[in-house]
Amino acid sequence: MSDFFSLSTGESSISKDGSYEASTTQENIPDNTDVVAAPDEAKWAEDFGGANHISIRWNILSPKDYSGRKLFQKIYVTDDKPRAKDPVEARDKAKRMLMAIDKNAGGHIAASGVMPTDESLTKFLNNKLMVLKVLEWSMEVDGETKSGNWVGAVSPKSKPAPEKEIPGYDDDDDVPY
Repeated sequence: MSDFFSLSTGESSISKDGSYEASTTQENIPDNTDVVAAPDEAKWAEDFGGANHISIRWNILSPKDYSGRKLFQKIYVTDDKPRAKDPVEARDKAKRMLMAIDKNAGGHIAASGVMPTDESLTKFLNNKLMVLKVLEWSMEVDGETKSGNWVGAVSPKSKPAPEKEIPGYDDDDDVPY
């Protein structure tokens, strides 16, 4: 048998019963945390109930403690958000969220004046840096508390502060080399 199927321990990776459980002990990002992130996937999707939404996968870049983590966002701009108390208000909030993300990414979706496609979402949103306000959610499911993170707000990635002048330093290029 090929080495492809061997684990680092020398054991075979071939499953005997077809089951495997990955460790999912990663802690949530603390509530009300600001992170710098960029979408690495933006597309239309359908939830389990058949409702269409825009799905954005955010790649967190900083702070370092959360760098490389992914945060998933569903934006229900056309169909009703499941469990929404007021579906119309929820849809309006979703549209405002999408337009804020678009504005931070250059405003191309709004400027087009048409409903975005998978291609335009990818082209205009992916890899655009923004600041996200990460919030925590929790709910009871079958007597067990489940929790996770969600995107509560987006804002532009601030430009770096201008460099301060160093007293006595002259950066004129009149020094001959």
